[in-house]
Amino acid sequence: MTVTIVGTQLGDEGKGALVDRYGGAADVVVRYQGGDNAGHTVVEDGTEYALSLVPSGAVRGKTGVLGNGCVVNPRTLFDEIDTLRERGLEPDVRVARRAHVIFPYHRRLDGIEEETKADADTGTEIGTTGRGIGPTYQDKAGRRGVRVADLLAPDRLGEKLSYVVPQKRAVIEDVHGLEAGEECDVGALQSEYAAYGRRLCEEEMTVDCGNYLADRLAAGDNVVFEGAQGTLIDVDHGNYPYVTSSNPTAGGATVGTGLGPTVVGDGEVVGVVKAYLSRVGAGPMPTELDGDADAEALATEIRERGGEFGTVTGRPRRVGWLDVPILRHATRANGLTGIAVNHLDVLAGLDELAVGHAYELDGETTQTPPATTEAWARCEPVVRSFEPWPAVDWDAVASEGYETLPEAARDYLSYLESELDTEVYTVGVGPDREQTIERVDPWARL
Repeated sequence: MTVTIVGTQLGDEGKGALVDRYGGAADVVVRYQGGDNAGHTVVEDGTEYALSLVPSGAVRGKTGVLGNGCVVNPRTLFDEIDTLRERGLEPDVRVARRAHVIFPYHRRLDGIEEETKADADTGTEIGTTGRGIGPTYQDKAGRRGVRVADLLAPDRLGEKLSYVVPQKRAVIEDVHGLEAGEECDVGALQSEYAAYGRRLCEEEMTVDCGNYLADRLAAGDNVVFEGAQGTLIDVDHGNYPYVTSSNPTAGGATVGTGLGPTVVGDGEVVGVVKAYLSRVGAGPMPTELDGDADAEALATEIRERGGEFGTVTGRPRRVGWLDVPILRHATRANGLTGIAVNHLDVLAGLDELAVGHAYELDGETTQTPPATTEAWARCEPVVRSFEPWPAVDWDAVASEGYETLPEAARDYLSYLESELDTEVYTVGVGPDREQTIERVDPWARL
């Protein structure tokens, strides 16, 4: 049986907490796209674990798999595994042999590209994490990438690096007029990454992802597919070009693991919703709280309450009211069977509360984001106000259940169910695993 967890907004929805929650009944947790640009935070008994590459099920001792749709930085992977071991965990991580590898030259080129766009004042800076994700996916699509399986064969690794590294050196030196450094030293790269390959072998970490997962499912295991980022930064379904380089939507779970669409489609697909909206980096955000002192003060209050700073980068996130057109788009694109609403407690006690119910675009009302970023940037939100709810003892509410939520909070959630035609499965009222109200257990529906 499978449960797929996806972000419905612009990332940072709190997917890690939900994966950890549902991971209790899972045997395997699979990341199917992205790399160490993802930041998933899990809190257990007040102890926080910030994960960037290791799947979130590690805190519960579940087998984690990095699927073939991921891009893997071995330095990050082993640093993260070693850190978790130092903290008393024993992460069991498997890596798809077909997954592509991030090298130092990818990170260098990532930074150069963003700097070039900024210097040219093009207005198209993506605000990447600078971790080489995009350039690695470019090499994958260009058929010049190095895969995890290549790390296991030093001679083949050397041949591939000898082919691709001179191209990277030429881009750095001849195109950008900069000096290439250690990131373009073929011998040093071959030595370092062959050592990673040896460790992967010694710890029996590599798998043929599709076969491995098919065998686990055939044995009766439960599998969680963990998406990174969110629907609106999906390279196909997001507001291009302010997107990541992979598919965080549920369809990515099949391409990024080697399991067929009927496997994913036969399970539950749960979309994680932050009760307001946040965004890191550039790009349109129609419901953003900005433009005057009152709005910016409200954004600052929500940001501080919600800890709206990037897990990976530490950058402060932009904040706005919940954008329901985004959620309608995400519900369709992912085929959601349920939603999980997080950070409801952050909105408690505000003097005002609203959502962006729809958009006005060129004199017409639209219910979902337009296809182009230029049109989305011209959208004005059609705002619907809600009665704020008071702050309460959220631990008590989490313990006693959904009906003990303030009535105004339940009205807010009922509105979402009606607009999305999708049930609220869980409600997060705090960062800890036990601060989640569970209304529907997706495993019980399978």
